[in-house]
Amino acid sequence: MHNSNLPELVIRNNPGQLRIETYVEEMLSKIEYQIADGRIYYYHTEVPPELEGRGIASEMAKFALEYARDQGLGVVPLCPFVEAYIRRHPEYKPLVV
Repeated sequence: MHNSNLPELVIRNNPGQLRIETYVEEMLSKIEYQIADGRIYYYHTEVPPELEGRGIASEMAKFALEYARDQGLGVVPLCPFVEAYIRRHPEYKPLVV
């Protein structure tokens, strides 16, 4: 589901702030995390209300899970949104510890 009015998202990992982030219309959207013992804990997803419903959180969740896979980290989805994204995309289930 790609929304045509959503510009190409530039999503990045910001390890200094412990978050996956993107800016749309100069507003920050983010997934916050902690890393410990070979696991990455995704515990909070936040998209400004003005930007909701545009698929931003889903794109960030995909980026976050690909990041975990690339880094060889087990995923602990404490955030309900990330957990729901994994349910909808079972190819990420093997990452969950």
